[in-house]
Amino acid sequence: MNGVSEEMLIAGSMRPKVRLIARLDVKNNYLVKGIHLEGLRKMGDPNEFATAYYSQGIDEVLYMDIVASLYNRNSLGEIIRRVTENVFVPIAVGGGLRGVEDVRAALKLGADKVAINTAAIKNERIISEVAGAFGSQCMVMSIDAKRMPGEKNRWEAYYDNGREHSGKDAVEWACRGVELGAGEILLTSVDCEGLERGMDFDLISAVCGAVSVPVIASGGCGGAEDIALSARVGASAVAVASILHYKKTGVRPLKERTAEEGVNIRL
Repeated sequence: MNGVSEEMLIAGSMRPKVRLIARLDVKNNYLVKGIHLEGLRKMGDPNEFATAYYSQGIDEVLYMDIVASLYNRNSLGEIIRRVTENVFVPIAVGGGLRGVEDVRAALKLGADKVAINTAAIKNERIISEVAGAFGSQCMVMSIDAKRMPGEKNRWEAYYDNGREHSGKDAVEWACRGVELGAGEILLTSVDCEGLERGMDFDLISAVCGAVSVPVIASGGCGGAEDIALSARVGASAVAVASILHYKKTGVRPLKERTAEEGVNIRL
């Protein structure tokens, strides 16, 4: 089992189940995929992909409108309404959510939780306001992180889909978000995103070690080994995109292979 020891298998089986999340980045109602959140390729109807992943056993679905903040709008309403007709796992949505009323509208359409990045960086009070109105479990703090040049283990949080500097240390910002009421962290490595060559495990470990809430690791997953390593450094869930969208693997074989790596995952 690729060097997985019996002790690691036992330890993995005792941990809470790691969730596998399908991440669907959306632009103008189309599923898109890029590298480093740029150079987007149009792939089709996002709900067709979500429905397929649900039938294969995905644990959650994450929709991100990746141009919403740039254009100061959100176009996920119809997508949320449609997907909830056929997909019955938790659904998280992000992009262009600027306040409690935007969140309320998304929840009414069927979303279970929301991921907020840009609006929180511009006004951190939105984290407490959303958590206060709907519960911390609904408020997912989204962090797009890039390694700081010349720094071994420091990352900066970016906004507007990884385009704009915030000047905030990503780990410190994660801690601040939890203080304000965030119940979960969506942590995306922009440096690794779309490459399928492995995730930024140093980043994942740093954030997981600093916060007391679940962390969803995102960006660069190339297979079961990356999911297993993310889990071992503390991630509660892994968001996967490219390898599913391009049919390099399916949900079930990915889960089965992850279980073989000694990770407690729902099969």
